[in-house]
Amino acid sequence: MQETKPLGVQISHMLKDRGVDVIFGIPGVHNQEMYRGIEEAGIRHILARHEQGAGFMADGYARATGKPGVAYVITGPGLCNIMTAMGQAYSDSIPVLVLSSCLDETAARRGQLHQMLDQEAAARTVCDWSYQANSAKAAYDLVDRALVEFKTQRARSKHIQVPITLLESQASAAPRQSRILAKLIGMLNADISGLGAALTVASYPLFVIGGGAAASLEALRKVVRACGAACFETYAGRGVIAWDDPLNFGSALARPSSAQVMAQADCIVAIGTELAEVDLWRNHMGHECPLYRIDIDPECLADEHRADVAINARAEDAMARLLETLTPSSSLWQASDVAHQRDVWRAETEVERPGIIAIVEALRAVVPENAMIYSDMTQFAYVANEVWPMTRPKHWHHPSGFGTLGYALPAAIGGATARPSHPTMAIAGDYGFQYSVQELGAAVELGQALPIILWDNGKLKEIEDSMRSAQIAPNAVIAKNPDFMSLAKAYGANAVAPATFAELRQAVTEAFAADGPTVIYLTPEIRA
Repeated sequence: MQETKPLGVQISHMLKDRGVDVIFGIPGVHNQEMYRGIEEAGIRHILARHEQGAGFMADGYARATGKPGVAYVITGPGLCNIMTAMGQAYSDSIPVLVLSSCLDETAARRGQLHQMLDQEAAARTVCDWSYQANSAKAAYDLVDRALVEFKTQRARSKHIQVPITLLESQASAAPRQSRILAKLIGMLNADISGLGAALTVASYPLFVIGGGAAASLEALRKVVRACGAACFETYAGRGVIAWDDPLNFGSALARPSSAQVMAQADCIVAIGTELAEVDLWRNHMGHECPLYRIDIDPECLADEHRADVAINARAEDAMARLLETLTPSSSLWQASDVAHQRDVWRAETEVERPGIIAIVEALRAVVPENAMIYSDMTQFAYVANEVWPMTRPKHWHHPSGFGTLGYALPAAIGGATARPSHPTMAIAGDYGFQYSVQELGAAVELGQALPIILWDNGKLKEIEDSMRSAQIAPNAVIAKNPDFMSLAKAYGANAVAPATFAELRQAVTEAFAADGPTVIYLTPEIRA
């Protein structure tokens, strides 16, 4: 007879069997059964200070490893707190699985602890799907469905809730992991040879490269080189094409004049990108030529940009097959024109947010190339996203889609947990840092060598600038900040406030070698 254990225990064992090594979360009376089996299963648990932080940690872990980030939360407020992180993971295509407890009965009872009207439906508004498991088999099936979909479809956050009594009830172990771990997405309506022919005869071929193209790096670089194509990168796609490639326009899609470059193209290939509002900040790229879209997500292939040819495929599969059909061509793009345009955009960035470029470059001088960086919604990061040369893809993570504040610190903790022998850094603004400052406690507990660049311009400067441009008298953009140095030290973290670029470089170098997190406090008054 097969041994039974509480279902909460069996779920942890199942996750371990499926390759989950770390779980982020906070225990409570409603989900404690999920915690009964964590240590027994050999899973490491990272204790967050807030469920939103747990979700961002899972997100950061997933971005660093490519594996699903898993979080355990309680009924009601625990789930509500993590929903912001679920929304961010959904919009940025990150595999995050949230498992929560839920009440056994809500329709006929009121006034229960942590009660919501419809917890399952609430979670569904910010993730790919949210379901309640009403049996052990359903719980196992939903976990496997989530893990398989992470491998075979566009990764999005998912939520599974299990009633408290069911978590406590005895259940047999989950079935062993299926050998069917992934399926290749085939070419649907894809005439890859037609794309090869179009690129061969194009005089101004242009690629728009998103984060989904990272897995095709080697083949994509060969394709771009063979057809003499110029390219743009989304923020998520930086590093796929070499930063110093002479025909790389960089991550300047949001610059209005990038539409004029698009208008020059006679064949555009958008690969692994939604071409979302947060990529373009306009409704049309500006092109008049045929648009080829290559994406794993059929929804992207039928969006407002209306590709002339839609190719439903993984980027790496499409590029491998394209290489077989591509004939080298001679494009008319000029490296000098690309370099000039990049200089123009750099100058625009400096005018819009003066002085930040020089600080960014002083910082970059001492950050290792293999560092993984997590940034928040702050002007310092906005500038860095445009001018920081990325030498490898998937090493700068920014909450572009949902655009939440408070992302950088907990996400960096998750990333550092995933890569303990490699450098990780966080970049946050003074306002957003306070959304998740409590997670400093987790970083201190973990002993993570984590430089945290804290940019304090004393206000919500981006909002103030936006108000002024809209001819609104700025209001509600200045808040009293704490003494960040003392606050960091109160958590047990290191803290330093460099006054010069030389001191900044020294502080960052020491922070990467420290035995805990270091808050590096910067203001616009820092001197060269």
